[in-house]
Amino acid sequence: MTLTKKIERERIILGIDPGTIILGYGLIRAIGKNPELMILGSIELKKYSDHYLKLKTIFERVTQLIDEYHPDEFSIEAPFYGKNVQSMLKLGRAQGVAMTAALQRSIPIFEYAPRKIKMSITGRGSASKEQVALTLQRILKIKELPQNLDATDGLAAALCHYYQTSAAIVNDATPYKSWKDFINQNTKRVKK
Repeated sequence: MTLTKKIERERIILGIDPGTIILGYGLIRAIGKNPELMILGSIELKKYSDHYLKLKTIFERVTQLIDEYHPDEFSIEAPFYGKNVQSMLKLGRAQGVAMTAALQRSIPIFEYAPRKIKMSITGRGSASKEQVALTLQRILKIKELPQNLDATDGLAAALCHYYQTSAAIVNDATPYKSWKDFINQNTKRVKK
């Protein structure tokens, strides 16, 4: 009987938290069940008074990240619905420009609602930026958190995508049929 070891492919995921004042980003490398931090940071756009110059800067910087790190997948936070229509339009443009950079390099795009991202990282859809950052610090063993938490929000988008897709890639099927099944397979992760 011949045993064949399953080859686990490496994936690099770029996560983006779009913004027109600060755009956060994070990259993770994942091999099987082991995601690791590559880089996280933010693009400061406060210094640009012209909205179109901000969009150009977003496109150029995201393209630079793509060309430098060669991500396989692109995960972005979807704009949340707010009361200020002008802010929503600007945020949507920033998101669209970042997505265009990925499309230009033929990178598949995945979009997640803010609550979905928070839920996948912390277990709570209403978690604060600080809670998300501290959870990421623990999961990815980040020595020092950035001053700007938009960077960790971008990283959260990448890790959320990893969580949403890794089970199917590693196991070629949904790993859990129910919560009971999850608990039985993850006894060390369950707090009593």
